[in-house]
Amino acid sequence: MSVAHVVVTLVAAAMAGYSAGALLFRAQWVVQALTDYSVPRSWWTWLGAAKAAGAVGLVAGLFVPVVGVLAGSGLVLYFAGAVVTVIRARSYTHIPYPLVYAAPVVGAMVLGLAA
Repeated sequence: MSVAHVVVTLVAAAMAGYSAGALLFRAQWVVQALTDYSVPRSWWTWLGAAKAAGAVGLVAGLFVPVVGVLAGSGLVLYFAGAVVTVIRARSYTHIPYPLVYAAPVVGAMVLGLAA
């Protein structure tokens, strides 16, 4: 396991955890965006829990690699779904935001495979 892999994985987990916390604690900028995208309020807790589980799974993946792969795959699918939701809402200028969160997850997975 390389230092780069550990650092990128921890950054990815921190970013996913921050995103989960912002959603679970109903940060105003998140609430406004989800409302604009017509995401049902009943989904918000589950979406936040999924991101939190992905963040924990990335860290656990440093010790049990298959867990990290599963968590990373789940987060990549989550953020891909976020991009689709943003496109569906025709908020094209917001497309980069979920990609910023997905990029370190992809980086962690690539570095994990290379290690």
